[in-house]
Amino acid sequence: MALVTACANHEPAKQSSTSRVETPAVSSTSASRDQPNTPKASKANTLAAYQREIAIAISQKNADKIYVSNPQALLRSVIVIKFAIDAKGMISSRDMLRSNRDKETEATAMQSLLRGQTYPAPPAALVKQGKVELIETWLFNSDGRFQLRTVALPQLGE
Repeated sequence: MALVTACANHEPAKQSSTSRVETPAVSSTSASRDQPNTPKASKANTLAAYQREIAIAISQKNADKIYVSNPQALLRSVIVIKFAIDAKGMISSRDMLRSNRDKETEATAMQSLLRGQTYPAPPAALVKQGKVELIETWLFNSDGRFQLRTVALPQLGE
Protein backbone atom coordinates (compact mmCIF):
# COMPACT_ATOMS: atom_id res chain seq x y z
CA MET A 1 0.00 0.00 0.00
CA ALA A 2 1.39 3.40 -0.97
CA LEU A 3 1.20 6.43 1.20
CA VAL A 4 0.62 9.69 -0.63
CA THR A 5 1.45 12.99 0.99
CA ALA A 6 1.03 16.52 -0.23
CA CYS A 7 2.98 19.62 0.50
CA ALA A 8 1.05 22.54 1.84
CA ASN A 9 2.00 26.15 1.54
CA HIS A 10 1.52 27.65 4.97
CA GLU A 11 2.37 31.22 3.91
CA PRO A 12 -0.56 33.65 3.91
CA ALA A 13 -1.90 34.41 0.47
CA LYS A 14 -0.59 37.64 -1.01
CA GLN A 15 -3.22 40.25 -1.67
CA SER A 16 -3.66 41.10 -5.31
CA SER A 17 -2.90 44.65 -6.37
CA THR A 18 -6.39 44.87 -7.87
CA SER A 19 -9.22 44.10 -5.51
CA ARG A 20 -12.49 42.55 -6.56
CA VAL A 21 -16.03 43.80 -6.15
CA GLU A 22 -17.53 42.50 -2.94
CA THR A 23 -20.06 39.97 -4.13
CA PRO A 24 -20.10 37.19 -1.54
CA ALA A 25 -21.13 33.72 -2.65
CA VAL A 26 -24.53 33.65 -4.28
CA SER A 27 -26.87 30.74 -3.76
CA SER A 28 -28.79 29.25 -6.63
CA THR A 29 -31.98 30.95 -7.76
CA SER A 30 -34.18 28.09 -6.60
CA ALA A 31 -32.56 28.10 -3.16
CA SER A 32 -33.17 31.83 -2.75
CA ARG A 33 -36.83 31.38 -3.74
CA ASP A 34 -37.24 28.87 -0.90
CA GLN A 35 -35.99 31.29 1.74
CA PRO A 36 -38.61 33.26 3.65
CA ASN A 37 -38.90 36.97 2.90
CA THR A 38 -38.30 37.95 6.50
CA PRO A 39 -35.57 40.57 6.52
CA LYS A 40 -32.63 40.19 8.83
CA ALA A 41 -31.86 43.28 10.82
CA SER A 42 -28.96 45.34 9.55
CA LYS A 43 -25.96 45.71 11.82
CA ALA A 44 -24.94 48.99 10.15
CA ASN A 45 -24.56 51.96 12.44
CA THR A 46 -24.15 54.61 9.73
CA LEU A 47 -26.04 55.45 6.56
CA ALA A 48 -22.91 54.72 4.49
CA ALA A 49 -22.54 51.26 6.05
CA TYR A 50 -26.22 50.51 5.41
CA GLN A 51 -25.91 51.67 1.78
CA ARG A 52 -22.93 49.34 1.33
CA GLU A 53 -24.96 46.46 2.78
CA ILE A 54 -27.79 47.21 0.32
CA ALA A 55 -25.35 47.45 -2.62
CA ILE A 56 -23.90 44.05 -1.72
CA ALA A 57 -27.42 42.58 -1.46
CA ILE A 58 -28.36 43.96 -4.91
CA SER A 59 -25.13 42.54 -6.34
CA GLN A 60 -25.78 39.12 -4.81
CA LYS A 61 -29.34 38.90 -6.12
CA ASN A 62 -28.20 39.97 -9.60
CA ALA A 63 -24.93 38.04 -9.84
CA ASP A 64 -25.58 37.11 -13.48
CA LYS A 65 -25.65 40.81 -14.42
CA ILE A 66 -22.62 41.93 -12.39
CA TYR A 67 -19.10 42.22 -13.77
CA VAL A 68 -16.25 41.71 -11.32
CA SER A 69 -13.44 43.54 -13.10
CA ASN A 70 -12.75 47.25 -13.39
CA PRO A 71 -15.42 49.22 -15.27
CA GLN A 72 -14.35 50.14 -18.78
CA ALA A 73 -13.09 53.70 -19.35
CA LEU A 74 -16.10 54.77 -21.44
CA LEU A 75 -19.28 53.40 -19.87
CA ARG A 76 -22.36 52.49 -21.91
CA SER A 77 -24.69 54.01 -19.35
CA VAL A 78 -24.79 55.56 -15.89
CA ILE A 79 -28.14 55.27 -14.11
CA VAL A 80 -28.78 57.03 -10.79
CA ILE A 81 -31.80 55.96 -8.74
CA LYS A 82 -33.11 57.48 -5.52
CA PHE A 83 -35.09 54.91 -3.54
CA ALA A 84 -36.58 54.39 -0.11
CA ILE A 85 -36.54 51.23 1.98
CA ASP A 86 -39.21 50.86 4.64
CA ALA A 87 -38.70 49.44 8.13
CA LYS A 88 -39.50 45.94 6.79
CA GLY A 89 -36.76 46.04 4.14
CA MET A 90 -39.07 46.64 1.16
CA ILE A 91 -38.71 49.29 -1.55
CA SER A 92 -41.40 51.88 -0.83
CA SER A 93 -40.50 54.34 -3.60
CA ARG A 94 -38.01 54.74 -6.44
CA ASP A 95 -37.19 57.52 -8.85
CA MET A 96 -34.65 57.69 -11.67
CA LEU A 97 -32.52 60.81 -11.20
CA ARG A 98 -30.09 60.35 -14.11
CA SER A 99 -30.11 58.37 -17.33
CA ASN A 100 -28.79 58.61 -20.86
CA ARG A 101 -32.16 57.30 -22.13
CA ASP A 102 -30.84 53.76 -22.77
CA LYS A 103 -34.12 51.93 -22.12
CA GLU A 104 -32.44 48.52 -21.68
CA THR A 105 -30.07 49.69 -18.94
CA GLU A 106 -32.83 51.73 -17.28
CA ALA A 107 -35.00 48.60 -17.10
CA THR A 108 -32.10 46.46 -15.85
CA ALA A 109 -31.30 48.95 -13.07
CA MET A 110 -34.92 49.17 -11.88
CA GLN A 111 -35.42 45.39 -12.09
CA SER A 112 -32.19 44.71 -10.19
CA LEU A 113 -33.32 47.05 -7.41
CA LEU A 114 -36.66 45.27 -7.06
CA ARG A 115 -35.11 41.80 -7.40
CA GLY A 116 -32.94 42.51 -4.35
CA GLN A 117 -35.95 42.64 -2.00
CA THR A 118 -36.36 41.84 0.83
CA TYR A 119 -33.41 43.90 2.06
CA PRO A 120 -31.98 43.90 5.58
CA ALA A 121 -34.27 45.95 7.80
CA PRO A 122 -32.67 49.35 8.41
CA PRO A 123 -31.50 50.19 11.92
CA ALA A 124 -34.16 52.19 13.79
CA ALA A 125 -31.71 55.08 14.25
CA LEU A 126 -31.59 55.57 10.45
CA VAL A 127 -35.35 55.37 9.83
CA LYS A 128 -37.04 58.73 9.33
CA GLN A 129 -40.79 58.91 8.63
CA GLY A 130 -40.88 55.12 8.30
CA LYS A 131 -38.13 54.81 5.68
CA VAL A 132 -34.47 55.23 4.77
CA GLU A 133 -33.71 57.08 1.53
CA LEU A 134 -30.66 56.13 -0.53
CA ILE A 135 -29.18 57.13 -3.87
CA GLU A 136 -27.25 54.51 -5.85
CA THR A 137 -25.46 54.65 -9.19
CA TRP A 138 -25.46 51.75 -11.69
CA LEU A 139 -22.35 51.72 -13.93
CA PHE A 140 -23.00 49.75 -17.13
CA ASN A 141 -20.32 48.30 -19.40
CA SER A 142 -21.11 47.96 -23.11
CA ASP A 143 -22.18 44.30 -22.63
CA GLY A 144 -25.06 45.33 -20.33
CA ARG A 145 -23.52 44.10 -17.07
CA PHE A 146 -23.12 46.56 -14.20
CA GLN A 147 -21.49 47.44 -10.92
CA LEU A 148 -22.90 49.66 -8.22
CA ARG A 149 -20.79 52.71 -7.46
CA THR A 150 -20.88 52.00 -3.71
CA VAL A 151 -18.93 48.75 -4.19
CA ALA A 152 -17.36 49.33 -7.64
CA LEU A 153 -13.72 49.09 -8.58
CA PRO A 154 -12.01 52.13 -10.13
CA GLN A 155 -12.69 52.65 -13.83
CA LEU A 156 -9.96 51.65 -16.25
CA GLY A 157 -7.75 54.61 -17.01
CA GLU A 158 -8.21 56.22 -13.57
